[in-house]
Amino acid sequence: MMPNKKKNVYLRLIGYLSSYKSYVFAGYASMIAASLINLLLPQVVKNAIDQGITEGNLASVLRSSALILVIAVVRGLAAFGQRYCGEWLTYRVAYDLRRDFFNAIQLVPISFHDVAHTGDLMSRATSDTAETERFVGMGLMDLLSVAILSLGVCIAMFVESSYLALLSIGPILLILVLSIRFAGRVRPMFKAVQEQMGILSTRMQESMTGITVVKSFAREPYEFETFESENESWFRKRYRGILEWGTYWPLFGFALASSVFILLWFGGPQTMIGTVSVGSLFAMVWYVLMLNGPSQRLGFFVNLAATAGASSSRVFSIIDADAEEKESSGVTKLEHVRGEVIFDNVCFAYQPEHNIVNDISFNVPEGQTVALVGPTGSGKSTIINLIPRLYNTTSGRILIDGVNIDDMSLNNLRKCVGAVMQDIFLFSTTIRENIAYGVEDATDEEIMEVAKAANAHDFILKFKDGYNTLVGERGVSLSGGQKQRVAIARALLRNPAILLLDDSTSSVDTETEYQIQQALRMLMSGRTTFIIAHRLLTLKEADQIMVLDTGTIIERGTHAELLAKKGAYRSLYDLQLRTQEEFQSFYE
Repeated sequence: MMPNKKKNVYLRLIGYLSSYKSYVFAGYASMIAASLINLLLPQVVKNAIDQGITEGNLASVLRSSALILVIAVVRGLAAFGQRYCGEWLTYRVAYDLRRDFFNAIQLVPISFHDVAHTGDLMSRATSDTAETERFVGMGLMDLLSVAILSLGVCIAMFVESSYLALLSIGPILLILVLSIRFAGRVRPMFKAVQEQMGILSTRMQESMTGITVVKSFAREPYEFETFESENESWFRKRYRGILEWGTYWPLFGFALASSVFILLWFGGPQTMIGTVSVGSLFAMVWYVLMLNGPSQRLGFFVNLAATAGASSSRVFSIIDADAEEKESSGVTKLEHVRGEVIFDNVCFAYQPEHNIVNDISFNVPEGQTVALVGPTGSGKSTIINLIPRLYNTTSGRILIDGVNIDDMSLNNLRKCVGAVMQDIFLFSTTIRENIAYGVEDATDEEIMEVAKAANAHDFILKFKDGYNTLVGERGVSLSGGQKQRVAIARALLRNPAILLLDDSTSSVDTETEYQIQQALRMLMSGRTTFIIAHRLLTLKEADQIMVLDTGTIIERGTHAELLAKKGAYRSLYDLQLRTQEEFQSFYE
């Protein structure tokens, strides 16, 4: 269950530990035992000095020596339990955080990704999560260990000599005050550092993704300069934290040295006159020196806690993002989808009062093909994206087989809608797995069947590994036409009732274009199809053609009907599409 979004980030992080109570109990019990056992050592040595060495009692010295050895063994076992459980919790919480982060990224609406930067998201998933995991597991345990040890030392010192304890406790309290102040100052600094790291990661990701454009335009010097600027900004922000750390670190050591100075200055004379035993003074000094390591580590842990607080707030801001499913109760489920689609006074705006789609209404009977035509920015892609609810309508309704898509679960809705777009994305796995991506239990025979229908089977077999060929990142090892035919096979295998297509083949040669068109014919057969049309063949065979302009349907009809009207469609046809006649007649 997701924690309360308003809860303190540290409490939320601790909440992740609640699922692993046995490890938490064992780890913290071991930590407490190890911390408290340390407090026994000065007392053992005190007895060895006062009752053994001072009085010449060898047996007492030997007993103390043996006891120190036993304490070391027990402390070693406790330290092992603390370290083992602490590290286990560290990486288990890291696992949970990354899982929740990844799930959140999958579930947020597409509008979230319209404004998010991939590099920044990757920075949160890796760098920020790493900073958080270091604290919530081992770091938090060590921080509490230092706190328990410090409290135990103060109590032991008061038990030993309240007078000397009162004199020397001031510097120890100063360390506590400095640590709290240090944490308050560095947390916003480290948040700024992590945010800058997100910007830096975005810059790097965009440059690497667009390396072809960078080299084509000889913009390497510009990329160097831009990255250097962002990297320098990161260093300056990081340096502020380092400077703060460097300022406070020596104060911790000075405070402890002051405490030892006070003990020797005031305790030494009392030892000489016999008011305080040599063993007691030695124990008091040992107690203070026991804080030397922890006090230095305290600064590190406070630093770690501040960094984790800043990083976890960035991680939780993604985990807390509203999931797409929350936008609809979605209880209606269609078992057998015919494919009738109705737009009823649909409006949509990415930003308030700036409609991209304006009061559109139309009816598409099952099995028909609708071609959407119009200039860039006319709303063609937006209309297609509204059908699977990648975006929700601002007003109006979209119905499939008479059911409002807002009343359908997103999973049920998108199972009956397939898409093949111009910007084909393939995962960096095999051709077989890319084709079967939407159908988990697809057989080899089914995969080959749809590949043949998509005119992809022949080129796949030309590869050495056939269907087991790895396509590389985003399908880089395949040509544009090959990627499109793999995507068509993927859509065929899913067998959707409603099909969404961006029929753009301008980037491929004429032979490949013809093969893709033949594959599209097979894909569109018997399905309700919405297609952003760029080619004459699509326009001629469409049952309806809708001409869009600024989000409004200005003309509607068949290819012949719209040509006869001599309106906007005829002008568009004469300007852009007539030259395709030669290509079409050549292959027919």
